[in-house]
Amino acid sequence: MTIDPFHAHDHAGCISSGLKMAERQCAAEGLQFTPVRRRVLEILLGEHKALGAYDILEVLRAEGLGAQPPVAYRALDFLVSHGLAHRIEHLNAFIACMHTGQSHAPAFLICRSCKRVVEADTDPGAGELARAADDAGFTIERTVREALGLCSGCRAGDAAGAPA
Repeated sequence: MTIDPFHAHDHAGCISSGLKMAERQCAAEGLQFTPVRRRVLEILLGEHKALGAYDILEVLRAEGLGAQPPVAYRALDFLVSHGLAHRIEHLNAFIACMHTGQSHAPAFLICRSCKRVVEADTDPGAGELARAADDAGFTIERTVREALGLCSGCRAGDAAGAPA
């Protein structure tokens, strides 16, 4: 599932599809997809902005699913460790994975104005990083790539002189 939140899409279908893929993956791997874990993923899928643990905790608290930070952090740790979500280092926040069940090396395009995040698939074995690693005799196992900029909507707003 590749979703570009910078452009219009079937958001309800995006959420439903993401939850179904997570359910299938958890069932196939024998993982417990508890109601709190499911709800945290649903919250992440409901936004294409990265959310902090305390943003998620506020929703869980309002819904009676947990009031203490460990509730959110444990669910987020589970989702990240099983490839259902990613941590956005720059924002110290989380987004739902848009490539669930696929081995991939994501790069994150973060709009500095609206805070929406796009997950793009990259190849860490190609390009200058791979050449530098090869030259150093280094094997890349994981990369974290984040690019901060402006999405087309915010860029158009800036060009028109409107606040983004």
